[in-house]
Amino acid sequence: MSELENYISEIFKEKVQKLVISKPSSKSGELRKITVSPVKDYYQIAKYTEKQVFHENVSGDEAAERCAALMNDSFMQLNAWSDTSESAIKISKKGKVFFASKKLSPEKQAENKSAGEHNRKKNYILEEGRMIEPLIDMGIFTKDGKVVRSMYDKYRQINRFIEIIDDTIRERNLKKLNIIDFGCGKSYLTFIVYYYLTEIRGIEANIIGLDLKADVIKKCNIAAEKYGYKGLRFELGDINGYDCPFDVDMVITLHACDTATDFALYNAVSWGAKMIFSVPCCQHELNQQMSTENLSVLTRFGIVQERFAALLTDSIRGNMLTYAGYRTQLLEFIDFEHTPKNILIRAVKKPALPLARKKALEEVESAMKEFNVNPTLYKLLTEENKG
Repeated sequence: MSELENYISEIFKEKVQKLVISKPSSKSGELRKITVSPVKDYYQIAKYTEKQVFHENVSGDEAAERCAALMNDSFMQLNAWSDTSESAIKISKKGKVFFASKKLSPEKQAENKSAGEHNRKKNYILEEGRMIEPLIDMGIFTKDGKVVRSMYDKYRQINRFIEIIDDTIRERNLKKLNIIDFGCGKSYLTFIVYYYLTEIRGIEANIIGLDLKADVIKKCNIAAEKYGYKGLRFELGDINGYDCPFDVDMVITLHACDTATDFALYNAVSWGAKMIFSVPCCQHELNQQMSTENLSVLTRFGIVQERFAALLTDSIRGNMLTYAGYRTQLLEFIDFEHTPKNILIRAVKKPALPLARKKALEEVESAMKEFNVNPTLYKLLTEENKG
């Protein structure tokens, strides 16, 4: 191991909170700066050119070796900070390596720890500085990759969705994913999902976005070609009865109105999709059917009935997916202050115990009886014995 590698390994014996490699040894070199920061259970390396930034994710064990390789013969300075120490490596023009490290005072350590915790809360998978063309075209990022202040809530929402997907696939060691996005609309999130899978996770993604509006489909295909997203295409078609051209790994359905969500979930189950991510919208069906004697307090006021009907709809959907053999969760998508439609249904196919399936179905049937409702997904999954 070289002297440089030894020093960098010494730095990474602690959890590095920030590392900067700077001062290129040659003006003709492509890279101008490199930064390293912790993201969840790995380190993210950002390599900056004059106009772009490229990212690479490495494990803690790989980080020191990778930094040494990037710095060797290309850069002359490295600065690193942990919660307890500050280190610096400088290389002279003659190639001599100088290393300095100092422990921080208890007061400074406490300050760094507090700042680190604050910063980690703001670590997003789609971080600032990335040249993410769809986010730039959406007006969320500026041309140099900075978040537009007025679009910060939308930026957080998009990151939250990607985090939910990331939590689901991170440990699966996936090489390829076939995905259907029902009711894709203008496909903002579809483009971001494709970027995340291919550029950040290195997964080969084959995504079809489906919508009923021909002009939207045309514009989306033009955008996919512009971005060079070869595995992403858009088709004109109905959610109900769509003939999928491949085995489906993941189904995404965002804001499909009312029972369109139910047909999307039904199709996902019918195909045996391994993962389902759904943000329902406009749950009118049960609100129009609902009546109850025992719990009339929930239907006395229109606004309460409307919101309860939406919650009941999604609870039934969650139970029906459990009945169909999925481990199902209802998660908060974005903060309630931004919209009352803040639930995301995440379902992962997993062999279910007969008793769990039976209980899930019984709970749905009990709610149906109490509120005199007949939800679409229940009919679809029971009348044809799906699941």
